[in-house]
Amino acid sequence: MKLEFSGAARNVTGSKHLLHVNGKKILLECGLFQGRRKEAIEANEIFPFKATEIDALVLSHAHIDHSGAIPLLVKQGFDGPIYCTHATRDLCGIMLKDSAYIQEKDAEWIKKKKKDPNAKPLYTIEDAEKALSMFRSVAYGQAFSPAPNIKVTFHDAGHILGSAVEEWEIFDQDIQKKVRLGFTGDLGRKCLPILKDPVQLEDLDILITESTYGNRLHDEIKDIEDQFSNEVNEAIKRQGKILIPAFSVGRTQEILYVIRELQHAKKLQAVPIFVDSPLSQSATEIFALHPECYDQELRAMIERGQDPFCPECDGIHFTRNVDESKSLNNFPGSALIISASGMCEAGRIRHHLYNHIQDPNTLVLIVGFMAENTLGRKIVEKENPVNIFGEPHELNAEVKIYNAFSGHADQKGLLKFANRSGQPKSVFLVHGEDESMVVFRKELSKLDNLKQSDIFIPTPGDIFEITPEKKWRKTDTINPLSRKILGGEWQPLG
Repeated sequence: MKLEFSGAARNVTGSKHLLHVNGKKILLECGLFQGRRKEAIEANEIFPFKATEIDALVLSHAHIDHSGAIPLLVKQGFDGPIYCTHATRDLCGIMLKDSAYIQEKDAEWIKKKKKDPNAKPLYTIEDAEKALSMFRSVAYGQAFSPAPNIKVTFHDAGHILGSAVEEWEIFDQDIQKKVRLGFTGDLGRKCLPILKDPVQLEDLDILITESTYGNRLHDEIKDIEDQFSNEVNEAIKRQGKILIPAFSVGRTQEILYVIRELQHAKKLQAVPIFVDSPLSQSATEIFALHPECYDQELRAMIERGQDPFCPECDGIHFTRNVDESKSLNNFPGSALIISASGMCEAGRIRHHLYNHIQDPNTLVLIVGFMAENTLGRKIVEKENPVNIFGEPHELNAEVKIYNAFSGHADQKGLLKFANRSGQPKSVFLVHGEDESMVVFRKELSKLDNLKQSDIFIPTPGDIFEITPEKKWRKTDTINPLSRKILGGEWQPLG
């Protein structure tokens, strides 16, 4: 058995991990790279595996950095099953077609503005629809077999609707032993709004874990609600716009939940609230279809008549068309605008920032992780000026950062999950930036159950093989296509 790491190795986007086992190849995740536009385009154009040789795909959740390259995989010849939860299938049904639409429009813009007749999207809406026909959804707790001698079970990850941690039971014919593999996907947090808490995986031989916040701790949402409402209320008093860049899936719905809570507690002044993203509205409608994922707090909120997913309720408006979105630029007085994309790299949020970021009355609320080189990261670091649509804009707006809304487990949560995972002989850290993973590896090595474990930080292109003792060792070979991703200049981490 071998493990090959490509995307989300020493970065946080483009997740792709290939499992070679018993003569089969199974892909874990198939995400798009996000970040600096030119680098992301180049990285996405390099598909590191032969699509026709992959037998199955197992998907932990619907976020585009985990699912967004699936239509490209299919376009290049993959014709196997794609396994995920029911809610993930429904979310991918809107997200992959939306991704294709954006790429088609970007290609048209490049042809027109850049005079490049060869500009093409990575994939089209037709490619996305073909990919969606290959999805095979499975309930939480129901085992399935993506290949002979392999059993996989999805458990709730508490990250976004439908997200899963994966429990793999593999009989490896090379070493003639049963191997228990755990993959976190993106691990959520306990006590987050809307979703049930993550399920703990136990008795693992190998753990592949995300490490996005491996060097940081989060505030609790309940602890920052007063601060959140106070800062929003101050912006309302000065007649400023409140802009919240938010992922269409997960973060937008959490913000709506918190707004409902603050309204119920009479902590939030009356202000028009707009969800300006067609994808966010479609995703919110899907949230309403999957009450099996709800926690008790959300059920109680709905029972008292405060459904956070109800359009046009209590001053919350969902915009659909471009004209409605454009009209917000001239909306009189204050307004709270939740808009995608979450990292400010695409979508309508860029237009709102373009029109309001130079106004000191504007409040920009950062409620999610911003990857390196994204517009959102530059706003977080208060780079001045910032380029929006290729034009410099003075960053005069007030910027406030709330890490309490993160859907990722922080260092404490990640360590607790690893500590209760049994005594895995090998741990692989993925989906994190170098600084985060180096700190996280050091903290993991202090855990009693991992003191005898090998803790690896794979570089794109690295291939590992299992030993008869169920430990893993790095091979001398690499995947040169994966190694080229994001510049290809990778120095070993100390």
